[in-house]
Amino acid sequence: MEFNKLIPELSVSNIHKSLQFYSKILGFTIEYSRPEDKFYFLSLEGSQIMIEEVNNNWWTGELEHPFGRGINFQMEVSDVSILLERLEEANITLFRPLKESWYRGEDTEFGQIEFLVQDPDGYLLRFTQDIGERKL
Repeated sequence: MEFNKLIPELSVSNIHKSLQFYSKILGFTIEYSRPEDKFYFLSLEGSQIMIEEVNNNWWTGELEHPFGRGINFQMEVSDVSILLERLEEANITLFRPLKESWYRGEDTEFGQIEFLVQDPDGYLLRFTQDIGERKL
């Protein structure tokens, strides 16, 4: 397995609830785990994250819901509709519904369809699907 250069590790309040959300609902694969430490390394189509139940190892201040305020994690997938169906089946409300967005980079715009959802602790996840690019 190849490790990404940047892999967020999210402190979660309940490892079982978070693991259910990421693996059963969203379809992340458990690459490896240390259940005795309440730690899981997960991947989805090349995106990698780690989740670990709060244990004060990384304690920098009081954690209050929603966790991760001020950040969202963008993950590109091949088909956002699969995730949307899974979330709907699990009765999970989206933070922001599916929409088309274009982002400028120098003389090119990059297009994607995207939606945002919060995990059980309130971390903001943005799932995207590439729809191409266009010159300005």
